[in-house]
Amino acid sequence: MIIETNGLKGTKTDFAHLEEVTHKLGFVRWQWEYTRATYDFKIEDKANKEEYFLRVNTRTESGKLESPYAILRVEDAYIGRATFPHGLDYESPIPDAIMNTAKQKLAQLQQQLAE
Repeated sequence: MIIETNGLKGTKTDFAHLEEVTHKLGFVRWQWEYTRATYDFKIEDKANKEEYFLRVNTRTESGKLESPYAILRVEDAYIGRATFPHGLDYESPIPDAIMNTAKQKLAQLQQQLAE
């Protein structure tokens, strides 16, 4: 499920700042290659013993990934339920508490990238 955000999508930042902010907020850079990177944040639903992942995609505007000076643009943010043995189900309904946590985390990301 894509999460519509006000202002996060399209944000541009250098790779070093993005790495610092996402690490501080608990995101993990999971998939990456020369021109794109995906940052994941794990949210646990302890009552239902489910795990959800908030995922933020980025693409380079200039430079190559891993260069601290590369400029990246934030793309869509989406959330999915973890499935066994691996993968994310993007079609499952997301509990309100999980969605609220995801939206709060995205707001924090937006705020700290703007600083």
